[in-house]
Amino acid sequence: MNNNAQKDMDKLIESITFEGKLPTLLIHACCAPCSSYVLEYLSEFFNIIVLYYNPNITNRDEYRYRLSEEARLISELPHKHEISLVEGDYNPGLFLESVKGLENEPEGGRRCEVCFELRLREAAVYCKKLGADFFLTTLTISPLKNAQKINEIGERVAAEYGVNYLPSDFKKKNGYKRSIELSREYNLYRQNYCGCVFSKSNIDNTD
Repeated sequence: MNNNAQKDMDKLIESITFEGKLPTLLIHACCAPCSSYVLEYLSEFFNIIVLYYNPNITNRDEYRYRLSEEARLISELPHKHEISLVEGDYNPGLFLESVKGLENEPEGGRRCEVCFELRLREAAVYCKKLGADFFLTTLTISPLKNAQKINEIGERVAAEYGVNYLPSDFKKKNGYKRSIELSREYNLYRQNYCGCVFSKSNIDNTD
C-alpha cells in the first residue's frame, strides 16, 4: 500500500491543472466539519458531488442534524466549481447487522473497519451510477482514524466496481487544523462521537 497518498493527490491535481481538465469527484462526507477543509481544498480542481451516506449514525435526529449542517456548509462555503449534495439511504439497521458480533470491539478496531467498508462500498456504487471520474472520503481527515486502512478498503472496493478511488490523507498539510478553523468560522456543529451507538456509549461512560 502506498503511504504517500497526499503526495499522489497533489501530483494528480498538478496534472489536471496542466491539462486544463475539470473531472467530477464524488466525496463521501461523514459530517460538515470533516468536509469543510476537503471542499475548500478540492473545489478549485473538481466538480464535486457530496454523498452523505452514514447509516452508522444510529440516532435519527442526530443524523438529520448532521445532514442539515452538511447542506448549510455547501450553501455557504465559497467554491470555484459546482458542489452538489446527494443523500444516500438511511438504514441504521443495515449498519447494526453488518457489525453484529463486533459490538465489544474497541474504537478503531474491526467494527470500525466494517463501517468504513460499508460506506466506501456505497460511495463506489454512487461513483459508478453518477459517472464520476473519482471518489474519496473525508474520513481520512480525522486524527482518530487510520488513513492507510481506509485507503486500502477504498482501493479494494473501487477495483470491484471498476471505478477510480483517490487515496487521501487530509490530516497532512494542516488539513485537520484548517477544518477546526472553518468549523469555527461557519459555526458548524462538531459532534464528540463518530455516530454509532457504540461510540456514543464510550463517550457517555467517560463523562
